[in-house]
Amino acid sequence: MYPPPSDRFLATLATAHVPYTEVRMTASDGTVTVLPHTGGSVTVSRGQAVRRTCSVTVPDTSLIPIRPTGQMAIYGARLRILRGIAYPDGSVESVPLGEFRIDEVGGDPDYGPVTITGSSIEAAIADDAFLVPYTTRGGPGAVTAITDLIRSSMPTAVVTSRVADALLGPTTWDAQGDRWAAVQACATAIGAEVYADADGQFVIAELPDIAAAPIAWTVDAGEQGVLIAATRGYNRAGMYNVVVASGENTETNVAAVSSTVQDTDPTSPTYVGGPFGRVPRFYSSSLLISTDQCTAAATKLLRDSVKPAATVTLESAPNPCLEPGDVLRVTYANGDRELHQVQGLTLDLGLGSMQIDTIGGREDA
Repeated sequence: MYPPPSDRFLATLATAHVPYTEVRMTASDGTVTVLPHTGGSVTVSRGQAVRRTCSVTVPDTSLIPIRPTGQMAIYGARLRILRGIAYPDGSVESVPLGEFRIDEVGGDPDYGPVTITGSSIEAAIADDAFLVPYTTRGGPGAVTAITDLIRSSMPTAVVTSRVADALLGPTTWDAQGDRWAAVQACATAIGAEVYADADGQFVIAELPDIAAAPIAWTVDAGEQGVLIAATRGYNRAGMYNVVVASGENTETNVAAVSSTVQDTDPTSPTYVGGPFGRVPRFYSSSLLISTDQCTAAATKLLRDSVKPAATVTLESAPNPCLEPGDVLRVTYANGDRELHQVQGLTLDLGLGSMQIDTIGGREDA
């Protein structure tokens, strides 16, 4: 969860308040402009390689590039989007929703409006395919390899690691290969994922364990609550309760290694010994050179894939501090309580509500 700017911020979100949104555009020459806007949204999803996308509607038709100089200014530009609260005393508190490169600008050149769409900065790494082969030969640590892969494309990128490092097996990606896929493969080898956060900085971190993570926010029904609506469904597609991760690398002269991680929680709907049945997933990578690495990778993949049969989409009052991986306590109108983990969310830049897609929900005692 992005740190709230003050103690009153989250409490005020549950009450009637005036939302505040701001869109700042930094042009390729460094000029910063605050763009008046009439609408838009920001979507954040763990399920996408590029975690954040945005769409902003503005009335200024001069933003539609016509000449080459205008095109260079727009397509080298970035957006920083913030959302928060305008308090009755005239003060404003806000938090960032992301840093976005501008992907597309379009609209009526005479009357507008103009729509700007953007992607968070993982897109720049994904677009920068390898011009020459890249190798982990020589035994760099995973964090070192990830940082090198990112900064080879973005030299000034800030990369923060929240996980323990480990050496990688020698692996080579061919020219024309996907740089961002290589970043994610290195992260999986240490049980982590990599993403650009709301400040436009790269983070290497594990997906929090829903059973151990603190409650980030309470989404409750009722007059004083923030829950507007909820939709429940049942779908076992894409669910696994056993992951076998293995590694074999002839260059290391080390025997093949493997590890199996299972959903062993008897209270889980996907318990390996329960009525769900056993559904394995197999993952192999030459980056894995120890049993501990295999266990870390398998644990990460199991957390990604183990979900209850129930899936839930929540509509709530907007909370711009929420991030994928945050654990929510959800209380329905009938009094039932569940713990959910945020998989993705969409925030409106106007007066609309927020949609939250969750994974890993379980009954909350």
